Amino acid sequence: MHYTVIRRKSAQRLINFHMQLRVIGLLLLIEAAFMIAPLIVGWYYGELTDIKAMGMAVSMTLIVGLLLIFGQKPTSSHMGKRDGFLLTALVWIVFSLFGMVPFIAGTSHLSVSDAFFEAMSGFTTTGATVIDPSLTHSHTLNLWRCLSQWIGGMGIILFTLALLPMFNSAGGVQMFNAEVTGITHDRLRPRVSSTAKQLWLIYILLTLILAFLLYLGPMSMFESICHALSTMSTGGFSTSPASISDWNTPYVKITLTIFMFIGGMNFALLYRACTQGPRALASNHIFKCYLRVILTVTVIFIICLIFGSHESSLLTLAIDPLFQTVSVITSTGYTVDNLSSWGFLVIAVILLLMFTGGCAGSTSGGAKLDRIIVLGKLLKSELYRCTHPNTIRPVVIDRKVVPSALVVKVASFLCLFVLLIVFGGISLAAMGVSVPEAFFSALSCVGNTGLDSGVAGIGETDFSIIPDAGKWLLSLLMLTGRLEIFTVLILFMPSFWQRS
Repeated sequence: MHYTVIRRKSAQRLINFHMQLRVIGLLLLIEAAFMIAPLIVGWYYGELTDIKAMGMAVSMTLIVGLLLIFGQKPTSSHMGKRDGFLLTALVWIVFSLFGMVPFIAGTSHLSVSDAFFEAMSGFTTTGATVIDPSLTHSHTLNLWRCLSQWIGGMGIILFTLALLPMFNSAGGVQMFNAEVTGITHDRLRPRVSSTAKQLWLIYILLTLILAFLLYLGPMSMFESICHALSTMSTGGFSTSPASISDWNTPYVKITLTIFMFIGGMNFALLYRACTQGPRALASNHIFKCYLRVILTVTVIFIICLIFGSHESSLLTLAIDPLFQTVSVITSTGYTVDNLSSWGFLVIAVILLLMFTGGCAGSTSGGAKLDRIIVLGKLLKSELYRCTHPNTIRPVVIDRKVVPSALVVKVASFLCLFVLLIVFGGISLAAMGVSVPEAFFSALSCVGNTGLDSGVAGIGETDFSIIPDAGKWLLSLLMLTGRLEIFTVLILFMPSFWQRS
């Protein structure tokens, strides 16, 4: 009996559950505050059903948040690394659980499985949808879908760190590392909260600029705001079932291309470019590779369109291939055409871009270009060592040696990334989904791209036909991909819950 009591106390000290619940309560208040914007928009447009649904969501989120805050009396506010991992994963799940309420009670009338999939797709900036594309969403739900992507783009935890400096501790640092994408996490300031504020400030300013520029074009104010939210987050939700095709103008495409490109950049590098000048970009190897990949793929797409059966005007050839390249590599997922009509080579390259993704530290998905470059340099070194076994050739990027521990972590990440796609594809196939659609859907969700197999011509259907069990699986894959695998998978390790 005495031994059991000691073990229970030890487990409580291992993870500060009371503090975890209290922080989740604080975060739910933040989510409820964000929900007020769609509620006001719904009232303005007189969308009664969705006003009630959003009002229900706000009330539920607010009440549960307050109960968690005042119902917990933690003996200590300290949170360690394990707390950081657990809290980061839990927050994204909890946000999706409350964020799905408007889709269930609103005009969409989604089932629980569909609504959770839709909400998780929004917060993870995947952009996949189970809602019938032929249906027009209400202004209320449209804004909530795009706003959820915007919140998740820079990060829920990062927003909290910017607001609450109380997390400048080991737990706060771990939450920052667990949520921000990349193989390393550059801090712009010594304190985590200061870095979070700077990153969110850049994010907000870019969103406002894009909304203004889109409003100068053919979009209404509401449409420009929604597309600015989903573009800067590289999420890809649109207010139109036809995506960007409804605004088929060079101005809209060029504007979105520029800001999607920025969304795929490392925001810490972007900050340095703003403060130190363009030399920060010119001296960065990853950024130059990012630029080269986009230009190379664009040329390939142009050649495919010229020599294929696809009829294209000169203006289309000049804009659409670049737009589509940037949209896919940044995991935004906007489409200007049925990509299957562009040819099989284009589809193959798109699959590669979906896997690669943009730069680390950006809002884009995928494995990240930084990791691909590290792996490429590692393979080059190992091939050289085959004929020169006594030579030591470290991986060097930007004249800096990448630590061997980091190289191993990169290789491990990429292996897990591939294994997750394989696991997802096989699992979906076992549920009755065709093999090509199963693996494409798994790649799309792990990479947070959101393209469905119908757009790529691999299948004839979208995510709505996937069984409910498959939607829950894809939701887990979206979360795992957004939090860069380790943050989620570590929770399934028995050692995480045991004191070492």
